[in-house]
Amino acid sequence: QVQLVESGGGLVQAGGSLRLSCVASGRTFSSYARGWFRQASGKVREFVAAISWSGSNTYYADSVKGRFTISRDNAKNTVYLQMNSLKPEDTAVYYCAAGPRLSIRSYDYWGKGTKVTVSS
Repeated sequence: QVQLVESGGGLVQAGGSLRLSCVASGRTFSSYARGWFRQASGKVREFVAAISWSGSNTYYADSVKGRFTISRDNAKNTVYLQMNSLKPEDTAVYYCAAGPRLSIRSYDYWGKGTKVTVSS
């Protein structure tokens, strides 16, 4: 059974940092693109960042560019999201995703999310 499990969320003050991790199990995702999305309360889920299977290509939402960094370790089947200079508007549930193609929308597998709360 394929599972994506996020961790690393929590409460942080504005300006602080968090590092999210997403471990995949049930199959190897080394050839799959990976993505991070988020959904704030009362809002639709939005794209945050994505990385190609090799790590050579990355994409970011304008709202996080320069503050967030996506990376991956294929040997560990894990993708990371380093979040710096956090703002209250970054508060959301963060979801990781995996799919055969690099995309800002469509992925085949999703985690259940980890909550990030940024206090002002």
